[in-house]
Amino acid sequence: MNAANKKKPARSLSFGEAVTEVEEILAGLEEDEVDIDRLGAEVARAVELIQVCREKLERTDREVRDLVAGLQAPAAADGDHGNGED
Repeated sequence: MNAANKKKPARSLSFGEAVTEVEEILAGLEEDEVDIDRLGAEVARAVELIQVCREKLERTDREVRDLVAGLQAPAAADGDHGNGED
């Protein structure tokens, strides 16, 4: 695992860094490379990273939806004026 990332708080990692670290943790678990004494800590770190990733995805989803809604609102308002009932 990337020791530099492990020392950083999960919230300070970029989405890509967090995903990479989760993948590294999972690979270590699948390969039985994780010492039993570190297993709990590794799983806890993976859970923390996954939560951070989920929050970033949800925030980005809201931002994108808001931006798209902002684009659609003026188009809908313009469409209301062109109905020939003026």
